[in-house]
Amino acid sequence: MAGDPAVDSYEVRAVDGVPEVAPGDDIAALIAAAEPELRDGDILLVTSKIVSKAEGRILAAADREAAIDAETVRVVARRGPLRIVENRQGLVMAAAGVDASNTPAGTVLLLPEDPDASARAIRAGLRAALGVDVGVVLTDTSGRPWRNGLTDLAIGAAGVRVLDDLRGGTDSHGNPLNVTVVAVADELAAAADLVKGKTSGRPVAVVRGLGHLVGDAAEGTEGAEGHEGAGPVGARALVRDAAEDLFRLGTSEAVREAVTRRRTVREFTGAPVDPAAVRRAVAAAVTAPAPHHTTPWRFVLLESAAARTGLLDAMREAWIADLRRDGKSEESIARRVKRGEVLRRAPYLVVPCLVMEGSHHYGDPRRDGAEREMFVVATGAGVQNLLVALAGEGLGSAWVSSTMFCRDVVRKVLGLPETWDPMGAIAVGHAAAAPKERPARDAAAFIEVR
Repeated sequence: MAGDPAVDSYEVRAVDGVPEVAPGDDIAALIAAAEPELRDGDILLVTSKIVSKAEGRILAAADREAAIDAETVRVVARRGPLRIVENRQGLVMAAAGVDASNTPAGTVLLLPEDPDASARAIRAGLRAALGVDVGVVLTDTSGRPWRNGLTDLAIGAAGVRVLDDLRGGTDSHGNPLNVTVVAVADELAAAADLVKGKTSGRPVAVVRGLGHLVGDAAEGTEGAEGHEGAGPVGARALVRDAAEDLFRLGTSEAVREAVTRRRTVREFTGAPVDPAAVRRAVAAAVTAPAPHHTTPWRFVLLESAAARTGLLDAMREAWIADLRRDGKSEESIARRVKRGEVLRRAPYLVVPCLVMEGSHHYGDPRRDGAEREMFVVATGAGVQNLLVALAGEGLGSAWVSSTMFCRDVVRKVLGLPETWDPMGAIAVGHAAAAPKERPARDAAAFIEVR
């Protein structure tokens, strides 16, 4: 910001002597006792865990996932059990910031209810206890998009500038700065993490020598005179608004990649398939377009080995009988049947079925045939949605047509209504190896323009 002093150096050091924190403890009093020589302009970097403990944000939770659910506003990404979500504080973090470390077994720590308010309370407490004007930043550990490793960042702040807006200025060569806004509070949090560490039991650090960042004026409010672009008070200003987030709902590139990463997988590991992941994929499947506002899809999930084996054995016998009627040799039959082993190697099977409920009957073969084709196309769209969603869950799949050749057998073995038409079987599992690269297809070869 224009007018800021040049800074050649600053000091950052951890604070010793902060005891284990319990619900109801006064964080400001504990810091004042451990570091009574604080000066005006110092910046306190406080690990949010101890604030959560003091505020009683400790939850007895045998099921950490339930605690994450309660703190989640929006799921941003999911990979197996890992969830990146927007939490109730507006932060996008793994597991909503719910932490099971440095807390007794059977409990989890939630982030402070209002991190900025917590920072303001600590700042006021230190002013009352020691008569000093300091800045306070609450920190938490987080990963970052496109970067490996973790670092600390600011989730709450008081009395300290969190953003340094350099737009409108120029660089050392006179070039205009049009987009440069520096996340000062995050830089402070990362610097402090180098001395606090993750396991040293020192949850507080002091930065000295950056007093120009401290004070009510330095903190700034929206439109504060002389502090253009300072933004809202507190670390909330670091959270990008939804309207400015290019990745909030994904981009067209992400959508295309989601579709093209769906590849047929025929070899699977022995790792079990999470039934919840399949159900999420089914939820995506049933958003496919369908005629007459109908729901022509049904998905039979074969989660038990007995159900899978019973179906596949019966289908094999029916297939062998068909091939013998075709006059195939036993050697030829054995080769053909072996190709169906992909379904046996899969730890999970899905049988998609077509139902014609809600279809129109015209009494005319041409129109009735077209009516059924509409429902078949809709079922295919639902299956494609399912396969793409499974890929998004990190699961491989192979859609095999075999159940379509012995529908009566499938209905009998699985106890399905006569009105359900099995439309193949989908092998689902964790890919044993990455699918082979396939040559790109020139879309122009499949397009006719009139």
